[in-house]
Amino acid sequence: MMLPLLLLAALAQQPGSDMPAIVPGALDGRPPASQLSPIQTLIDRARPGETVTVPAGVYEGDLIIDRPIRLAGQGRPLLRGSGTGSVVRVRADDVIIEGFEIDGRGGGDLGRDPAGIHVTGHRVVIRDCRIRNALFGIYLREANGATVERSFVRGVPGKAPGEKGSGIHIWNTDGFTLIENEVVDARDGIYIQSSPNGRTLRNYAHDLRYGLHYMFSDDNLFEDNRFENAAAGTAIMYSKRIVFRRNQFLRNRGFASVGLLFKTCDDVVAEDNLIADNARGIFIEGSYRDVFRRNVIAQSDTAIVLYDMEGGHRFEENSFVANLSPLFLVGKHTDTLFRGNYWSDNTEPDLDGDGYSDRPYRLSNVFDHLRGNLMAADLFAQGFAASAIGMAERTFPVLNPIPVVDERPLARPPALPQVPVAPPEGRRAAPWGLAASAASLLAGLALFRSGRWRKGN
Repeated sequence: MMLPLLLLAALAQQPGSDMPAIVPGALDGRPPASQLSPIQTLIDRARPGETVTVPAGVYEGDLIIDRPIRLAGQGRPLLRGSGTGSVVRVRADDVIIEGFEIDGRGGGDLGRDPAGIHVTGHRVVIRDCRIRNALFGIYLREANGATVERSFVRGVPGKAPGEKGSGIHIWNTDGFTLIENEVVDARDGIYIQSSPNGRTLRNYAHDLRYGLHYMFSDDNLFEDNRFENAAAGTAIMYSKRIVFRRNQFLRNRGFASVGLLFKTCDDVVAEDNLIADNARGIFIEGSYRDVFRRNVIAQSDTAIVLYDMEGGHRFEENSFVANLSPLFLVGKHTDTLFRGNYWSDNTEPDLDGDGYSDRPYRLSNVFDHLRGNLMAADLFAQGFAASAIGMAERTFPVLNPIPVVDERPLARPPALPQVPVAPPEGRRAAPWGLAASAASLLAGLALFRSGRWRKGN
């Protein structure tokens, strides 16, 4: 069985991965009197537009905001919920909440979406809040125009992904903004469903199931975010006209892990992103007219997994560096255009000095053919034999794989000043693995060059 089929099977087994859209639970109203926070009295007395200032301290119980007010913490007061539902329930438009610590106590019925802050009003702003031990961190439900900024969410420790919700969960919300938030140890870092016209800027999601889980949401922009150390990476499905710029998709390792997965996503633009140290860099299925420009795709087992034979995708001016395999193609052909990319294992010269190799770069070799038909071949993917077989087959072709080429490959790595630099923290490849890969690459290059020059003399 070929690897991509197993990959899809694994993705399908992930809770919520390629499943019908998630339907929200019943909506919590006003908490019973026994579970109310003492702050509720201040809210009930406030007039629309007023600021309710909460001094430092610990406040037990849940609260509901049913009028347009500003709730401001002074000295970071702690709101400790009852553990039975959402700690803060926003049921009015034009509410501002800022400066709180919120503890959900890890309780509540997951089917009712208990959150640290649960919002159903429009134009709500959540700023500078720290939420922990809530099954959902921040839940935006039909909360058009909502903004979440400079907030931190840590999920419930010790619970399996299927037993807790997302850090930031957005459902049926038009025009949301997420700025400089951090999510860790939740089910999904950011979950977006049926929510168009959003902006997600400078957020950090790590150590999760999916860093980004996304479906049925058109016309959204993602810039300068980092998604790292997820069990299965990111999954973007059933959407159109999404733009990714200057994001980082890092260290998503595992059997079903992908840096960027697109399923039935059309007219996507991904440019100036860093996609590094993932099991698969980019995965595309059932999509049309996606454009990948000036990205760095590096240190992945497979740089691109491509299911679409006639998707009209374009890869231009990207830099592919130290990937074990550049492409895993499913199908008899593809109309995907590869042109003007840099490939670190391309050894063709640039004799006329125009910056491009004199011959096309072929994205497949005999070892990749073996990997597609013999699962055990993956055990040797990082060894000297794989590099030597690939180099030898390019010199003396013995098989006729599906021809996928970059007609005009760059001879040298391009300057990509907009691509972010990966931070030093986080899991890294073992030094011995990097040394072995470098040695194999150098040995393969030496064999290839010596054979080619002997053939030409």
